[in-house]
Amino acid sequence: MPLMRKFLLPVILLLLAYAFWRSSDFKQIASGVAIFLFGMLALEDGFQRFSGGLLERMLRFSTNRLWKALNFGIVTTTLMQSSSLVSVLTISFLSAGVINLAAGIGIIFGANLGTTTGAWLVAGFGLKVNLAAYAMPMLVFGIVMIFQKSPVWKGDGWVLAGIGFLFLGIHYMKEVFEAFRETIDLSAYGVIGLKGLLLFTLIGIAATVIMQSSHATLILTITALAAHQITYENALALSIGANMGTTITAILGSLSSNIAGKRLAGAHLIFNMVTGIIAIMFIHQFLYAVELISDFTGIADENYTLRLAVFHTLFNLVGVIIMLPLTNKLVIFLEKVLREPVTAIKKPKYLNDAALESPPAALEVVRKESERLYDLASRVIAHGIGWQKSDVLGPDDLDELVENHQMSRFENIDEAYETRIKRVYSAIMQFIIQARERITGTYGENLQAYSRAGRELVNAIKDIKHLQKNLLRFIRSDNKAIQDAYNHLRKQVALVMRRIQEAREMEDSTESMLILDHALLEIEEDDLSTSDRIEPLIRNHEITAEMATSLMNDTEYVHRACRNLISTAKTLFTGRGASNLQLDQDLALSDEEMASIIQQDNQ
Repeated sequence: MPLMRKFLLPVILLLLAYAFWRSSDFKQIASGVAIFLFGMLALEDGFQRFSGGLLERMLRFSTNRLWKALNFGIVTTTLMQSSSLVSVLTISFLSAGVINLAAGIGIIFGANLGTTTGAWLVAGFGLKVNLAAYAMPMLVFGIVMIFQKSPVWKGDGWVLAGIGFLFLGIHYMKEVFEAFRETIDLSAYGVIGLKGLLLFTLIGIAATVIMQSSHATLILTITALAAHQITYENALALSIGANMGTTITAILGSLSSNIAGKRLAGAHLIFNMVTGIIAIMFIHQFLYAVELISDFTGIADENYTLRLAVFHTLFNLVGVIIMLPLTNKLVIFLEKVLREPVTAIKKPKYLNDAALESPPAALEVVRKESERLYDLASRVIAHGIGWQKSDVLGPDDLDELVENHQMSRFENIDEAYETRIKRVYSAIMQFIIQARERITGTYGENLQAYSRAGRELVNAIKDIKHLQKNLLRFIRSDNKAIQDAYNHLRKQVALVMRRIQEAREMEDSTESMLILDHALLEIEEDDLSTSDRIEPLIRNHEITAEMATSLMNDTEYVHRACRNLISTAKTLFTGRGASNLQLDQDLALSDEEMASIIQQDNQ
């Protein structure tokens, strides 16, 4: 695909250059399309800035029912006149796991219906007034607002400028096609019958693929039809092709997403293809229905642009009526055909470029991947101290585990880090760097918190690695005192991991934080009592000075690893979301409070 894109762009540019050289009229039409497309991009950017995350929040809370998802797709696409923006947001949130596939499909169905409003606006309003007269003031005010420092003003400015460019693009296309009437009649090249239906459907698909916008193809079709440069029958076929061609945009957008995004693109493809095939197969029935609706609503026989809008709405509506009851079956089919790949443990599972398009989605995938990194790291740590993770987190007494499992499940931490941790950790850090180039404010701060949690987790692994050398040496020693001392360190790590799991399973963030603070308090108390444990062993000649030095160093490694694990857990598992990170920090005990409690306990 990248190779295809590499060669396709130069070919398109060369063809455009040749067409510009051969025809000044084509140059003007292409300019109108270009202005229209730029207006769509400006409008999308404006709504992203203007909403300040509102779209994301609406999407998150408006998709718990299929009918809500359908309405969300209709309303947002109608307001923004951009199904691509809605599709991108949907793929982002689906890839992040915020919404399920059924909700995503509902949004896509609704977006298809929402696009039909564009045809009604242009056919009913845009062709009857001088849009340039409205466009110029919008552009002037919009550009002035864009140059302001306030994000709100900038967002409003881009929205206003986007609408202005849309109007201006439509105006240019309409003017050029009307000018054609004086020199050439393109409708003479129309093709009738099934051959014409199929040919112009393919032309509509090709135009949409090239312009990456079904809106642009449809508006171009309407303006050409209004100027009598294409026949009504050929215009119908072009609108079908535009609908079918827009799936290519969704497929291209899904290439950077995970399997969930690819399934949604598959659903989009199936819906639009089924809808298009139905429209082609039952074209005569649709035309009859259009006549009935037009007669009932008072649309004149010669008003082909409005009749085209009726047709475009009708076959999309029929598609939704047919496909909506089959949503669950479609989900099952897509999950069966597009299976979740067996992800190697060393590869990231949730991170995907599609999530970068939305701050909440980006934050969500980082959270999920960071939790997965913790799961991978905790397994490495458990194996590094000679136990299975299931043993550490299980109900068995730690003293019994010490007696029954003497390093029988040892795993080399260096090797485990390279094969299981490094790639995932690096991917998270790289993703956060990319995201922070686009994301600021609270979302950016929360991303930084996850970045810090990742570093703490890796540091914990490194500390356990330092411990492991002497642990292997002394745990099998005939010296019972040094053996017991190192088993004590093993139990410290295991106890902290159990406390973290307990906090992780809590629904209440306050309770989770209290559990973790209690675990940290135990570590600090154990740290203070280190000398009291080791000095008697030296005095009684139970261990050598060399053993004591190693033990003190390794005790520090363990305490530091435990602190890092607890700090990581506070970021990942208290509150279940980045929005609660600041609250969690407020709930946590300060260093001064911690020291005060320890002092009281020792009194």
